Amino acid sequence: MMAGDEWWRPIPQGVSRDALWILAARGARSFADGFVALLLPIYLLELGFSAFAIGSIITSTLIGSALLTLWAAIIANRHPRRRMLLAACLLMAATGVGFALARDYWPILIVAFVGTLNPTAGDVSLFLPLEHTVLSQTVEPRRRTALFARYSLVGTLAGAIGALAASIPDLAVDWVGMPRLAAVQLMFGLYGALGIVSLLLYRPLSQAVEAPSAGRQAPLGRSKGIVYGLMALFCIDAFGGGFFVQSLLALWLFQNFGISVATAAAILFWTSICSAISYLLAVPISERFGLINTMVFTHLPSNICLILVPFAPDLATAIGLLLVRSALSQMDVPTRTSYVMAVVTPAERPAAASITAVPRSLATALSPLLAGYLLTVTIFGWPLIIGGVLKATYDILLLIKFRKLRPPEEGGAQTGPHQTGG
Repeated sequence: MMAGDEWWRPIPQGVSRDALWILAARGARSFADGFVALLLPIYLLELGFSAFAIGSIITSTLIGSALLTLWAAIIANRHPRRRMLLAACLLMAATGVGFALARDYWPILIVAFVGTLNPTAGDVSLFLPLEHTVLSQTVEPRRRTALFARYSLVGTLAGAIGALAASIPDLAVDWVGMPRLAAVQLMFGLYGALGIVSLLLYRPLSQAVEAPSAGRQAPLGRSKGIVYGLMALFCIDAFGGGFFVQSLLALWLFQNFGISVATAAAILFWTSICSAISYLLAVPISERFGLINTMVFTHLPSNICLILVPFAPDLATAIGLLLVRSALSQMDVPTRTSYVMAVVTPAERPAAASITAVPRSLATALSPLLAGYLLTVTIFGWPLIIGGVLKATYDILLLIKFRKLRPPEEGGAQTGPHQTGG
């Protein structure tokens, strides 16, 4: 286990330079994700789209990201990881340009499908499994959870600052009289520019990030049952989360409370700060109580808070519930990633990362369309209630199925095909 006084360090000991480049690139991308997730519904509303049309575009972004991630997983053993990351950055740059120029529904839908736009509070793009695999190779197992906590921390803090940056178009309108639509389009251009910045940060990655052996490998071996079981449960969690992705949560706040973009940005900023703190706290808690217990017993109360949000009598109460939820809900992110990487063999990690990420993205993609339809029928927060119930169901099933399957660093036995749960 990691020494008890290391969880608070900005960077865990023994982290390579490659890991630092990955963390820096994650920060640049998450900053971009932070403002586009909030500006996307604003932009589409400005163009005259309905809540259902907005939901369909968000669904398109998530389905496209999932299929792209699946394709990347299929060819991952035949192409250098660094080259794939650089190609993903070029696609990110093209996505920003496409959104900045498109105004009609079908062009926007197509760009959303083939691009890298991320309407969620987390990362659902093809960058994720590639970075997870690389990071797992750059640190010893007992410090893995701490490194993934910093990876999530960097992403969340950068995303929080990005959410604040979503108010820049309003400032441009007030200060220089720029048309609101043009100001938002410039922000999508900035998103594309940050794709180029990410490319420059990935370029120095060394040969150490590549697969240890060349040639084609079987995606999964003896850990297949474990990975598929986790995948199924993660899909339930992701399907529930898709009902209130960042863009849809912002849309619901706009509709229900009539808040401004600056107010929405402030709410999302502070919820992100709460999440960022929770990433660091997840490390000592998981060392004391185990990865699965940390995932479940922090995630379940957060989902109860989420279910209560639509019943809040005023904005202040809703914000309070969202803050409490954010302080608890994200402790499962670094622990979940660390758990998946720990219970499979090193050779299986790229496949495990993709197999657990791609179906999550597909499951997340289905629910925004339903949520968008519900928001056209009523402004009551049914998407939040449905999402919270589904995610709570995931927590309970995860505890029942995997509580007794512990990774080696927690004292568990080596995983095998017979070990599929508790």
